[in-house]
Amino acid sequence: MNDQNQPYSLPDYASNIRKAYALEFLMSLQFFSGVLIPFFTDWAGLSFAQVMILQSWFMLCVFILEIPTGAVADKIGRKKSLLLGIIAFIAFVFVYPSTKSFYVFMAGEFLAATAMAFSSGAKEAFVYDTLKAIGQKERIRKVLGNLKTCFLLGLLIAAPIGSFMGFYFGLTAPFLFMSIPAFIGLIVCLTLKEPKAFYNSKKNYFGVLTSGVKYFARHKILKVLALDLIIISAVGYYILWFYQLMLKGAGLEIKYFGIVTAALVGSQIFFIWSFSKFEALIGKKKIIFLSAAIAGIFYIIGGLTTSLIMIVIAIIAGGGLALSREPYLVGFMNHHMPSSKRATVISTVSAFQRLLLVIMNPIIGFMAGWSLSYTLVIMGAAAVIFSFVSKVEEDHLV
Repeated sequence: MNDQNQPYSLPDYASNIRKAYALEFLMSLQFFSGVLIPFFTDWAGLSFAQVMILQSWFMLCVFILEIPTGAVADKIGRKKSLLLGIIAFIAFVFVYPSTKSFYVFMAGEFLAATAMAFSSGAKEAFVYDTLKAIGQKERIRKVLGNLKTCFLLGLLIAAPIGSFMGFYFGLTAPFLFMSIPAFIGLIVCLTLKEPKAFYNSKKNYFGVLTSGVKYFARHKILKVLALDLIIISAVGYYILWFYQLMLKGAGLEIKYFGIVTAALVGSQIFFIWSFSKFEALIGKKKIIFLSAAIAGIFYIIGGLTTSLIMIVIAIIAGGGLALSREPYLVGFMNHHMPSSKRATVISTVSAFQRLLLVIMNPIIGFMAGWSLSYTLVIMGAAAVIFSFVSKVEEDHLV
């Protein structure tokens, strides 16, 4: 496609990107995040192993839906895919706290998975194609970083509010309150302007699906970058489930959990902005290496210490580093993908990430039930080892 044939003017682009930021912020106002473990264990009466089984079910659903929904986004447009995701999310926040039933929770996790699958890939592809439409695709890493920052700001604001809301009004209140920003997000999404020239409106669905998956399978650099993203993102994922157990074991009251959540989110924002600033100083490859290795070291510290202060530092620093790498790597990956396959390829990478978590969640759940400390040490050691064996090279990071 000729990049000079631009369907958008600059004002349209500016509006599109600003609305994408607003949408990301609204959908990240997840008030339940500060009380998620107490909701499961105290309100619903589940064991931690059961919680991890639920999360495996969630990840299995996302894995099954991820690549097909990415192809849907490449077929009918990213905006429609995002709208379907928001509708599924609204259904999720009403279903999940409706009753203390494991099977209702499974239905809720399916709705949450549907919401994530329709958003995953479509969001990044929408932003990249908007930038491409006005000749500014080199800004993709900055814009993806800004999107992640908007998401994290929403969590930072919502987590303390949600923990106090759960403490004083009950642990179901944070779920129900999320419907308000979600409905506003639905309205914002309706006003987005799709760069229609960049998706496969005339190609059949299965053609879009298979061509995107084959493109990823044959692209060596994409597979190297994806493996690094998948492994360390999985390490980061588990701190989201461990940190409240760590805080509870150290004697911190539930109403303060949201403050630690906000600090964890704030650290992710700091690292996301720091990565690009340190590129000229130490190089992109070293950023990839150090962010994984240092995160692993802090996980090991978190597993070995009994000090509340050190546990909080390990959560904030280790979790923040592991969780902040994804937009940085996805930005590089986008430059290796054609627009017509972008949502499908990104969804393929995400699907493999979910598959790993489907397999690991029950194992990690039982390991944490046996010894949370040893589990943290093992995961930290794995991150450190992988940082040394990763095949990412400087010339991959263009």
